[in-house]
Amino acid sequence: MEQNLQYFLIPFLSWEMMVLIWVGVFAGIWVGAIPGLSVTMAASLLISFTFSWDLNSALALICGVFVGGVYGGSITAILLNIPGAPAAIATGIEGYPLAQRGEAGKAIGLCTTVSVFASFVGIIVLSVAAPVIANFSLKFSPRDFFLLAVMGILLIGSIGGGDPIKGITAGAVGVLLSMVGMDPSTGELRYTFGNIYLMAGISFVTAMIGLFGVSEALTQFRNAGTKSPKQNLDRIIPNWATFLKYLPLSIRSSLLGVFIGALPGTGGDVAALLAYDQAKRTVRHPSRPFGTGAYEGIVAPETANKGAIGGAFIPMLTLGIPGDAVTAIIIGALYIHGLKPGPMLMIETPHLFWMIVSCLSIASVALMVLGLVSVKPFARIIEIPKEIIMPVVIILSVIGTYAIQNSVVDIFYMIGFGIIGYFLRLYGYATGPMVLGLILGPMLDANYRRAMQGAENQLLPFLEGFVTSPISLFLTLAIVFLIVSQTSFYRRWRGLE
Repeated sequence: MEQNLQYFLIPFLSWEMMVLIWVGVFAGIWVGAIPGLSVTMAASLLISFTFSWDLNSALALICGVFVGGVYGGSITAILLNIPGAPAAIATGIEGYPLAQRGEAGKAIGLCTTVSVFASFVGIIVLSVAAPVIANFSLKFSPRDFFLLAVMGILLIGSIGGGDPIKGITAGAVGVLLSMVGMDPSTGELRYTFGNIYLMAGISFVTAMIGLFGVSEALTQFRNAGTKSPKQNLDRIIPNWATFLKYLPLSIRSSLLGVFIGALPGTGGDVAALLAYDQAKRTVRHPSRPFGTGAYEGIVAPETANKGAIGGAFIPMLTLGIPGDAVTAIIIGALYIHGLKPGPMLMIETPHLFWMIVSCLSIASVALMVLGLVSVKPFARIIEIPKEIIMPVVIILSVIGTYAIQNSVVDIFYMIGFGIIGYFLRLYGYATGPMVLGLILGPMLDANYRRAMQGAENQLLPFLEGFVTSPISLFLTLAIVFLIVSQTSFYRRWRGLE
């Protein structure tokens, strides 16, 4: 125990590591807030800069960027309805209406506070129960990940605005678009129509920038005569009564985020979606109706995607399996520095585990300070006249899209999705479900293929697994419950209508 404490204190006793963590959080917040410049991109760029660095310094900077980047994606979601990352889509559903009411400062302040709380929940679970959770996550078969994807598709209807059918329709279109390109199993081309530019598929980040950024700019140009709301910045930090009011929801969503984050290949995107839907189903008396600026709709996804940070490190540090894209990059960094991630990592280099826990803890403290200090400057953005801010949004959208793959073709895709998003909004369809469909589609497709191959391409053995495996049975029953809970009979019985 004493030795572990010494390892934990390494970053605290190194001024260089402390500075790098704070710089990483600051950079992550601003990079994450720019559409297209995701935390994954920032971490991958940092790896190239840190080849010659000491391992401790490299990890300190990357951990800071990770924590700051996940948070930064929520800023533009609240202020401009343009999520900086997919994990912030649900946050924008409730955050943007709050900004339109002049409550952007309060929304970002609450977002910052619960984010830091959730980060510490994830860190505590990481330090206490990492091996147990990692071993349990290994029991998830391809069939179980397929069921998780199906569950996500069903949940899409809950973020589709007032009409679940419109949400599911937009999500189904997103799933269909995710199938464009080369089949990952057979290598055959799907829906490319002989166009070589479609062979690589459609990037969901490109689609997200177009559907949110460009379509929002076009919508704002249509309403150019309206005046931007004046923001009330008198009280940014929520009081204890407000924090305690949302504490049970924060704990539930944080733990859900840790669990989902520990499942390889899922991460904060799926965690935020599940937490938002869970909040809609369980909160009886929200501050406002969901979809119109309910603070519960900010607390749930924000705590889930921050809890997923600690969860994503669990399989990485104990099994050598990345929990999400950023931890996959960190695994690459460890290999570059001569380490072999896996079960022996914690035995051979125990200091590494506790040093990462320490870096994440310092990054969470830095997030609280830098996040709250940045609230007023960020909140002033929404008061800038639309004729000025929206052209800037479009320019940043073009830059962010080009930076993904250095491809001009992606810019045309982005513009096309922007026009589609504009007409979706015009006719009452939410754009978020389409992006989530693009994200969940490959997960659905790949794991269905693997599950069928495991059942030797026989339908009956494939279906039998849904009831013979305890995890599959639980997820199947959860899907049945999701379908039943969306009926008007159930909602009247629960007093939700």
